[in-house]
Amino acid sequence: MSQKTNLAGIKPENKKLYCDNSDDKGHPLNALWLDPFAPPSALHKQALQQASINLLSVSTLEQLKKVLNETQLVVIRIKEDASLYDEVLELVNSIKIRLPIICRIDRNDFELGIQIMQKGAFHVLASDCVKVQDWIDVAKKIVEKQNNKNTYVFVDNESKKLLSLAEKVAEADVTTLITGPTGSGKEVLARVLHDASSRYSRPFISINCGAIPENLMEDLLFGHEKGAFTGAIKEHRGVFEQADTGTLFLDEIGELPPNLQTKLLRVLQERNITRLGANNQTKVDFRLIAATNKDLKKAIEDREFREDLYFRISTFRLSIASLSNRPGDILPLAANIISRTAKNFVNLSDEAQNKLLTYHWPGNVRELDNVIQRALVICQGSLIKKEDLIFDDLPTHELVQSSGGNQTNKQTIIDKLPDENYSSTNSNSPMNEDVPALNLDDAVRHSEYLTIQSAIRSTKNRNDAAKVLGISPRTLRYKIAQLKNFEPKQFSFE
Repeated sequence: MSQKTNLAGIKPENKKLYCDNSDDKGHPLNALWLDPFAPPSALHKQALQQASINLLSVSTLEQLKKVLNETQLVVIRIKEDASLYDEVLELVNSIKIRLPIICRIDRNDFELGIQIMQKGAFHVLASDCVKVQDWIDVAKKIVEKQNNKNTYVFVDNESKKLLSLAEKVAEADVTTLITGPTGSGKEVLARVLHDASSRYSRPFISINCGAIPENLMEDLLFGHEKGAFTGAIKEHRGVFEQADTGTLFLDEIGELPPNLQTKLLRVLQERNITRLGANNQTKVDFRLIAATNKDLKKAIEDREFREDLYFRISTFRLSIASLSNRPGDILPLAANIISRTAKNFVNLSDEAQNKLLTYHWPGNVRELDNVIQRALVICQGSLIKKEDLIFDDLPTHELVQSSGGNQTNKQTIIDKLPDENYSSTNSNSPMNEDVPALNLDDAVRHSEYLTIQSAIRSTKNRNDAAKVLGISPRTLRYKIAQLKNFEPKQFSFE
């Protein structure tokens, strides 16, 4: 039977998708079995039954749509090409149901298997596979995926409005620019856009443009051919290729070097890339989501960012507010962090909740995550008290005493570098002999931080600051990114 038949043309009289329906209601997973070539064998039925997978049957398109609402996975037989996979995926996406697709492929068709996996298939098995354990492993992966879905918190009214707008933008599949302060959850919003789009089952590739040296950035984006340069012992697919058919998230896009801004603009216009050392172009199809915490319009005025690239990446703009401006999210986010990281059940006392709600959260959600994780280390028992909450802007070298049961008293030291006005000769210094001094690496980083911060504050823009410091603008961006990543929220260049 030909596999070229369009699924939309299924009719009882001319098409039969061989399936079987088990009467056992105890199976936790329902599976739609699509095989245009043969019905499931007795050995397949037995293996699936032992793996707790129940087969459902259809014979018309309407029945197929109904069954898709009742199933947890689709098992399809692929032969010769990926056309049936594409049709099934399109149908699943059209009715907005997210289902893992398992592909059965002949053992000698290795290349087709690779192609299917690149298209986003959940799993690939040999078409004659009847091993019970293999199907059990598939079922376990599906259950794990169901139990570990991304959890997003949009409780505050402002967040609900943003989520509603994001869902509409996701369906439009347009290039999107997300703006918001550092740590506010821009990557989380990007994942919402991906998960709510028709590309949800395809790759989501994320990179931080400000954390990668310029000499490595081009290779990371475009990839290279074997032998393109010394050390290129094998070919490498860049993120443009890795994100093909899926979503590419470029965080801190304002830090992208000018020459790469030009190349990114060309990729977005032509949808073709050329690997380093290659002569041929490769066509790519990805959705771009960019994010920044800086004012790109000001960056354009300062000639740090291309105006034409700005208009290319900002087809639609989404702005995420700081955590202090969406207080309704604070406690739900805290509960989510606790459930994600705590081994045992832990709750927040009323006083602790009030302390979280009245704090100004300069570090946004990232700082909240830090605060909750510290509290989980410090708290005794299953209740986080207000004394267990240590914020990033507390005085330098805050000492936290904790004791319990028969445990020996211990000190938890929150190490923060001194501020700009700190002097080793200052008699009011909070340092004392009981607290360990900064190690050499920390001292060097802090000295570099003060120098860079002073240059930035005394000049009009970062290009001028780089000239004062005697380094290139790219080197300045790289050093700032290093300092930001050294200790979350320890350094601020806002």
